[in-house]
Amino acid sequence: MQGMIRREEWGIGGPKPERIRVGLLDSTLREGEQTPGVSFTVEQKVEIAKLLSEAGVQMIEAGHPAVAPDVYEAVKRIIQLKKEGVIRSEIVAHSRAVKRDIEVAAELEPDRIAIFYGVSDIHLRYKHRVSREEALSIIGEMVEYAKQHGVKVRFTAEDATRADYDYLVEVVKTARDAGADRVSIADTVGIATPAFMRRLFESLTRDAPGVEFDVHAHNDLGLATANSLAAVEGGATIIHVTVNGLGERAGITPLHEAAVALKVHYGIEVIDLKLIPKLSRLVERYSGIPVPPNTPVVGDNAFTHKAGVHVAGILANPETYEPYPPEMVGRTRDYVIDKYTGKKAVKARLEKLGVTVTDKELEEIVRRIKARPDIRYLRDEDLLEIASEVMGKPLALTAPRGVEAIVLVKTNSNVYTTSIARRLSIIPGVAEVMEVTGDNDIVLRIQARNTEQLNQVIEQVRTIPGVQSTYTMLILKKSTGEQKEA
Repeated sequence: MQGMIRREEWGIGGPKPERIRVGLLDSTLREGEQTPGVSFTVEQKVEIAKLLSEAGVQMIEAGHPAVAPDVYEAVKRIIQLKKEGVIRSEIVAHSRAVKRDIEVAAELEPDRIAIFYGVSDIHLRYKHRVSREEALSIIGEMVEYAKQHGVKVRFTAEDATRADYDYLVEVVKTARDAGADRVSIADTVGIATPAFMRRLFESLTRDAPGVEFDVHAHNDLGLATANSLAAVEGGATIIHVTVNGLGERAGITPLHEAAVALKVHYGIEVIDLKLIPKLSRLVERYSGIPVPPNTPVVGDNAFTHKAGVHVAGILANPETYEPYPPEMVGRTRDYVIDKYTGKKAVKARLEKLGVTVTDKELEEIVRRIKARPDIRYLRDEDLLEIASEVMGKPLALTAPRGVEAIVLVKTNSNVYTTSIARRLSIIPGVAEVMEVTGDNDIVLRIQARNTEQLNQVIEQVRTIPGVQSTYTMLILKKSTGEQKEA
């Protein structure tokens, strides 16, 4: 899926093109799997690719098939699904500038082969150990060799942002003249700034016409999304992203940030934004890398408000403290009840729970909440307990609390328990994870709507590699205080 927008004067820089055209290339299956500790199975890669295609991602970088047999098989399966019409995105196979790699990729018949080669002086000298002229010869020869296999070719200028500009222009022209219709400009160590990136792409578009440009921005300094947007303003037509921002070191531009920023700032909807949370959860589960709660768009706190002033504003008009509505990305807003909470938030939450209080009762409830600084946030049950004490009558949740269970997990002796615990912690429904001593290694507390959902969570626990067995105990009753002697 691609989007276009007629844009007005940006207010910075020189003359502006009249239109922006941009799409996303998702590299979760290639760059994302280069995240330390991440290894997807073939089936997991196929499932991720299907969902990326459903979301409307324009290109999927399926992997570097010469790396390992399972990568080869995954790329093969994904390309076959493209041929069958199950996947609609363009499928890209990655390759070094080496004939054997190109041959391995070409035999799978992808839509495109992406060849990469370092072009900065530091890469030429210390990694490739060739001169600039020798590198140009290699780039031209390998792009032409790939093109002879009847596929489209993208050339990636690795470490382009640290290369000499005039030489970079020569690189782009060499790749173009050899048959590449796209050239990816890689900020390989995340060293660029947005102002630099915009000028770079504007200059390349002018000085090396006849190709379209991708931007591949690493996030070492937290600038990947900003640099990608700047590159688009400069003329790039494809942004490289990964789900949850996975990748080498600090990763690359996160899909959720790029897609939402393009919509919010430029009015361009490049994918189905409502599928972003589903993509994030899927990759979170399969990668074992938890999404921090303060992550934009997909984090638990992205639409959760805390300060009393903020919540009062949200209750009056969500635009006071939200840059875009959560519904746009399939999320809902919420707010926490704790010592920062104001009267409007508490009253609104109680009304939501079916409880009406007087102004005097509300003041006392808020006072008691603020007197409990040791509690990070109050659950609805806790709020009702305080309200019950103030109002002098029993209150309870009108809806059933669901099912809660303790699950004892035994792991294989040859695995790192903490690694398994981390993977278990990101399974939806797992509320708490504890590593323990004794016959079992990990204890989980699971919260579910019903027994069917509980069983689904337990099945997910059992599928984690290294989990040997589980033992489940349902929680029948929680003690709220000391038991009196009979």
